[in-house]
Amino acid sequence: MGGVCRRSVGGRGGVASRDNIVQNSIISAYFSIENDLKNPKKQPSFEAVTVSSGRGGGDAATFTITNSCDYPVWPGILSNAGSPAPSTTGFALAPGQSLAATVASSWSGRIWARTLCATDPASGAFACATADCGSGAVACAGRGAAPPATLAEFTLAGGAATGGDDFYDVSLVDGFNVPVLVAPRAPVTGNNGTCRPTGCAADLNAPCPAELRVAGPGGDAVACRSACGAFGEAEYCCSGAYGSPATCAPTRYSRFFKAACPAAYSYAYDDATSTFTCAAAGDGYDVVFCPAASR
Repeated sequence: MGGVCRRSVGGRGGVASRDNIVQNSIISAYFSIENDLKNPKKQPSFEAVTVSSGRGGGDAATFTITNSCDYPVWPGILSNAGSPAPSTTGFALAPGQSLAATVASSWSGRIWARTLCATDPASGAFACATADCGSGAVACAGRGAAPPATLAEFTLAGGAATGGDDFYDVSLVDGFNVPVLVAPRAPVTGNNGTCRPTGCAADLNAPCPAELRVAGPGGDAVACRSACGAFGEAEYCCSGAYGSPATCAPTRYSRFFKAACPAAYSYAYDDATSTFTCAAAGDGYDVVFCPAASR
């Protein structure tokens, strides 16, 4: 699965749809922000993207999930404890396909992509080589991703009426398997750039350190483990004596992830540059796998 994804967002052919234009604008804004984060001498620049509401009457939030990879993915969606179930917990997306999933306006949970999936002809069980949820079916049905997996994480505030903020991030704390972009469908606002896109657009599988690399059936790298997942040591897992922000520092492995994806979580206490907010105005979110493909 290594290498650069080349499929453009959309996959409908002919005239670009409005969603394609919106997603391309959001992706351009993300790469501008990522470049600024890699160059601390520059002030971040933000491109506003204005779209109509994707959240009906404050009762539901919409995630438009797009596969811009040149290979199929099987997104999974997991609600956090106490959060209502989404409209779907797993499905297939061919290259270029999109699907809109709805969740409660106060939902919290995560979205990820599974890869190299198939159904066993003898047992009928469905399984994936990366980020498998272990349900034995395409729907994850309340099960989470097995590391390594790139995670898009959300805590929604409940709609515009609450006056609160949504929180969202992309996490490599459990490792990496697929590039991903998360972007609110709302204009970037304020001097601090709230409602900014975030993600990890780089494909980290090929350059993954050998001791973290997960190889597929053909020997190619298909995922990159976190140091915690690879070694299980407290220093890397931010546990035991290292269980606080004061004692758990970045390591050479987390710096590998951070250098490639400066807006994503690289270890458990990487909050300062990795958590993003957006006023819960109800515009919904884009989640794009392999966003670099549409540049």
